[in-house]
Amino acid sequence: MTNLTEKECNTLLADNYIGQLAYIYNNRPFVVPITYYFDGKNTIISYSAEGHKTMAMRKINKVSMQVSDIKNINNWNSILAHGFFKEITGSDAKKYLHEFATRVKDLILRKEEKNLHTIGDFSSKTNTDALPIVFKITTYELTGKSRAK
Repeated sequence: MTNLTEKECNTLLADNYIGQLAYIYNNRPFVVPITYYFDGKNTIISYSAEGHKTMAMRKINKVSMQVSDIKNINNWNSILAHGFFKEITGSDAKKYLHEFATRVKDLILRKEEKNLHTIGDFSSKTNTDALPIVFKITTYELTGKSRAK
């Protein structure tokens, strides 16, 4: 097993769109899958409906996100990003949500050869009457491991 460089960690984050978000609620850790996009620098963008996860992150804004690229038991890369949650509102939220949808659709087209037209094509969270909660995670530490035989 080897450590990934910062550049390799950034590349793994940028080349994927599904991760495992970890947060604390009532002194207990929770981990949930999320769809995200990474700007290539230090910002992860995502959105959610109102609920357990968003309430928890508003109270304790320190979060982590894990992303893996697993080919098989002997060939994988995995990163852990630590960061701070911040909710985005107003016109900034619309801008970030648009950028999120565009970037994720591009990644899905490139990786899965599926041409999606709207954010609703890959998420049911927008099919509710409530507005989505757009948020960013500003990363302050990235670590990664790799195993290739």
